Amino acid sequence: MDTARDPRDPAHDNQRIFRAILLTMSHPGTVTVLGNWPKPPKGLHPAAAAVCLALVDMDTPLWTGAAAPLDIQTYLRFHCGCAIARKPVNAAFGLVLDGFELPDLDAFNPGDLEYPDRSATLIIQVRSMDVGRGIRLSGPGIQGETRLHVDGLNADFWLALQRNGRRFPLGYDVILATKTEIVSLPRTVRVGI
Repeated sequence: MDTARDPRDPAHDNQRIFRAILLTMSHPGTVTVLGNWPKPPKGLHPAAAAVCLALVDMDTPLWTGAAAPLDIQTYLRFHCGCAIARKPVNAAFGLVLDGFELPDLDAFNPGDLEYPDRSATLIIQVRSMDVGRGIRLSGPGIQGETRLHVDGLNADFWLALQRNGRRFPLGYDVILATKTEIVSLPRTVRVGI
Protein backbone atom coordinates (compact mmCIF):
# COMPACT_ATOMS: atom_id res chain seq x y z
CA MET A 1 0.00 0.00 0.00
CA ASP A 2 1.33 3.43 -0.96
CA THR A 3 1.37 5.72 2.07
CA ALA A 4 2.53 8.82 0.19
CA ARG A 5 0.32 11.78 0.91
CA ASP A 6 -1.67 13.31 -1.92
CA PRO A 7 -0.56 16.98 -2.04
CA ARG A 8 -4.15 17.95 -2.92
CA ASP A 9 -5.62 16.33 0.20
CA PRO A 10 -7.97 18.95 1.74
CA ALA A 11 -7.97 17.28 5.18
CA HIS A 12 -4.18 17.47 5.37
CA ASP A 13 -4.24 21.10 4.18
CA ASN A 14 -6.83 22.00 6.82
CA GLN A 15 -4.66 20.43 9.54
CA ARG A 16 -1.60 22.33 8.27
CA ILE A 17 -3.53 25.62 8.20
CA PHE A 18 -5.02 24.97 11.67
CA ARG A 19 -1.54 24.37 13.11
CA ALA A 20 -0.27 27.56 11.44
CA ILE A 21 -3.16 29.55 12.95
CA LEU A 22 -2.43 28.14 16.42
CA LEU A 23 1.23 29.05 15.99
CA THR A 24 0.42 32.63 14.97
CA MET A 25 -2.05 33.00 17.87
CA SER A 26 0.67 31.95 20.31
CA HIS A 27 3.17 34.36 18.66
CA PRO A 28 1.14 37.49 17.84
CA GLY A 29 2.56 39.80 15.20
CA THR A 30 4.43 37.00 13.42
CA VAL A 31 3.81 36.86 9.68
CA THR A 32 3.15 33.28 8.57
CA VAL A 33 2.97 32.19 4.93
CA LEU A 34 0.08 29.81 4.23
CA GLY A 35 0.72 29.36 0.55
CA ASN A 36 -1.68 29.85 -2.30
CA TRP A 37 -4.33 27.31 -1.33
CA PRO A 38 -7.28 27.05 -2.07
CA LYS A 39 -8.69 28.79 -5.17
CA PRO A 40 -11.62 30.88 -3.91
CA PRO A 41 -13.90 33.24 -5.87
CA LYS A 42 -12.56 36.66 -6.88
CA GLY A 43 -12.44 39.05 -3.94
CA LEU A 44 -11.65 36.37 -1.35
CA HIS A 45 -7.93 36.01 -0.62
CA PRO A 46 -6.66 32.40 -0.68
CA ALA A 47 -5.20 32.82 2.83
CA ALA A 48 -8.52 34.13 4.21
CA ALA A 49 -10.37 31.28 2.48
CA ALA A 50 -7.92 28.77 3.95
CA VAL A 51 -8.49 30.16 7.46
CA CYS A 52 -12.26 29.91 6.97
CA LEU A 53 -12.00 26.33 5.68
CA ALA A 54 -9.87 25.33 8.67
CA LEU A 55 -11.93 27.04 11.39
CA VAL A 56 -15.52 27.65 10.27
CA ASP A 57 -18.07 24.83 10.30
CA MET A 58 -21.78 24.14 10.79
CA ASP A 59 -21.57 25.11 14.47
CA THR A 60 -19.89 28.47 13.88
CA PRO A 61 -21.97 31.10 12.04
CA LEU A 62 -19.99 33.40 9.77
CA TRP A 63 -20.70 37.10 9.20
CA THR A 64 -19.62 38.43 5.81
CA GLY A 65 -21.57 41.68 5.68
CA ALA A 66 -24.43 42.50 3.34
CA ALA A 67 -22.04 43.80 0.66
CA ALA A 68 -20.16 40.49 0.31
CA PRO A 69 -20.67 39.05 -3.18
CA LEU A 70 -23.11 36.15 -3.35
CA ASP A 71 -20.52 33.83 -4.92
CA ILE A 72 -18.23 34.29 -1.89
CA GLN A 73 -21.09 33.60 0.53
CA THR A 74 -22.12 30.53 -1.49
CA TYR A 75 -18.53 29.25 -1.64
CA LEU A 76 -18.11 29.54 2.14
CA ARG A 77 -21.54 28.06 2.94
CA PHE A 78 -20.81 25.10 0.68
CA HIS A 79 -17.21 24.39 1.74
CA CYS A 80 -17.57 25.21 5.45
CA GLY A 81 -21.16 24.07 5.94
CA CYS A 82 -21.77 27.26 7.92
CA ALA A 83 -24.73 29.55 8.31
CA ILE A 84 -24.25 33.18 7.31
CA ALA A 85 -25.07 35.43 10.26
CA ARG A 86 -26.96 38.63 9.50
CA LYS A 87 -25.74 40.47 12.60
CA PRO A 88 -22.12 40.59 13.84
CA VAL A 89 -23.16 39.77 17.41
CA ASN A 90 -24.52 36.39 16.24
CA ALA A 91 -21.33 35.36 14.44
CA ALA A 92 -18.55 33.14 15.74
CA PHE A 93 -16.42 34.43 12.87
CA GLY A 94 -16.48 37.67 10.92
CA LEU A 95 -14.97 38.02 7.46
CA VAL A 96 -14.07 41.56 6.36
CA LEU A 97 -13.18 41.57 2.67
CA ASP A 98 -11.63 45.05 2.65
CA GLY A 99 -9.53 46.23 5.59
CA PHE A 100 -10.15 49.86 4.62
CA GLU A 101 -13.92 49.42 5.04
CA LEU A 102 -14.24 48.07 8.56
CA PRO A 103 -17.62 47.45 10.17
CA ASP A 104 -18.18 48.46 13.80
CA LEU A 105 -15.80 45.95 15.40
CA ASP A 106 -17.38 46.51 18.82
CA ALA A 107 -20.61 44.99 17.42
CA PHE A 108 -19.01 41.51 17.35
CA ASN A 109 -19.55 39.08 20.22
CA PRO A 110 -16.93 39.66 22.96
CA GLY A 111 -17.94 36.50 24.87
CA ASP A 112 -19.07 36.73 28.48
CA LEU A 113 -17.32 36.39 31.81
CA GLU A 114 -18.42 32.77 32.21
CA TYR A 115 -17.40 31.82 28.64
CA PRO A 116 -14.94 34.40 27.24
CA ASP A 117 -13.82 31.82 24.65
CA ARG A 118 -17.20 32.11 22.92
CA SER A 119 -16.21 35.44 21.42
CA ALA A 120 -15.84 36.18 17.72
CA THR A 121 -12.71 35.83 15.63
CA LEU A 122 -12.40 38.39 12.85
CA ILE A 123 -10.63 37.60 9.59
CA ILE A 124 -9.70 40.86 7.89
CA GLN A 125 -8.23 41.00 4.38
CA VAL A 126 -5.37 43.44 3.81
CA ARG A 127 -2.88 44.13 1.00
CA SER A 128 0.46 43.44 2.66
CA MET A 129 2.20 43.09 6.03
CA ASP A 130 5.77 43.20 7.20
CA VAL A 131 7.52 43.01 10.54
CA GLY A 132 10.13 45.42 11.83
CA ARG A 133 8.37 48.75 11.33
CA GLY A 134 4.96 50.22 12.01
CA ILE A 135 2.71 49.74 15.03
CA ARG A 136 4.30 48.51 18.28
CA LEU A 137 2.86 45.26 19.63
CA SER A 138 3.57 43.68 22.99
CA GLY A 139 2.00 41.17 25.35
CA PRO A 140 1.92 37.42 25.88
CA GLY A 141 3.77 35.50 23.16
CA ILE A 142 5.84 38.53 22.12
CA GLN A 143 9.36 38.78 23.46
CA GLY A 144 9.68 42.43 24.47
CA GLU A 145 7.91 44.05 21.54
CA THR A 146 7.56 43.71 17.80
CA ARG A 147 6.50 46.12 15.09
CA LEU A 148 3.98 45.41 12.37
CA HIS A 149 3.26 47.48 9.27
CA VAL A 150 0.00 46.70 7.48
CA ASP A 151 -1.00 48.14 4.11
CA GLY A 152 -4.69 48.06 3.29
CA LEU A 153 -6.06 48.56 6.81
CA ASN A 154 -8.12 51.47 8.12
CA ALA A 155 -6.06 53.42 10.69
CA ASP A 156 -9.03 53.28 13.12
CA PHE A 157 -8.41 49.54 13.45
CA TRP A 158 -5.53 50.10 15.87
CA LEU A 159 -7.67 52.27 18.16
CA ALA A 160 -10.39 49.60 18.11
CA LEU A 161 -7.78 46.96 18.99
CA GLN A 162 -6.62 49.08 21.93
CA ARG A 163 -10.23 49.34 23.19
CA ASN A 164 -10.64 45.61 22.66
CA GLY A 165 -7.58 44.85 24.79
CA ARG A 166 -8.99 46.84 27.69
CA ARG A 167 -12.00 44.46 27.82
CA PHE A 168 -9.83 41.39 28.53
CA PRO A 169 -10.75 38.57 29.21
CA LEU A 170 -13.59 39.58 26.90
CA GLY A 171 -13.06 40.76 23.34
CA TYR A 172 -12.60 39.48 19.82
CA ASP A 173 -9.47 37.97 18.27
CA VAL A 174 -8.20 39.06 14.84
CA ILE A 175 -6.48 37.32 11.95
CA LEU A 176 -5.17 39.64 9.24
CA ALA A 177 -4.80 37.96 5.84
CA THR A 178 -3.01 38.96 2.66
CA LYS A 179 -3.30 36.69 -0.38
CA THR A 180 -0.81 34.19 1.08
CA GLU A 181 0.04 35.27 4.65
CA ILE A 182 -1.64 35.69 8.02
CA VAL A 183 -0.88 37.50 11.27
CA SER A 184 -2.88 36.85 14.43
CA LEU A 185 -3.71 39.56 16.93
CA PRO A 186 -5.47 37.96 19.90
CA ARG A 187 -7.26 40.11 22.47
CA THR A 188 -4.19 39.87 24.74
CA VAL A 189 -2.03 41.93 22.38
CA ARG A 190 -1.17 45.46 23.51
CA VAL A 191 -0.99 48.12 20.82
CA GLY A 192 1.33 51.12 21.02
CA ILE A 193 0.42 53.86 18.56
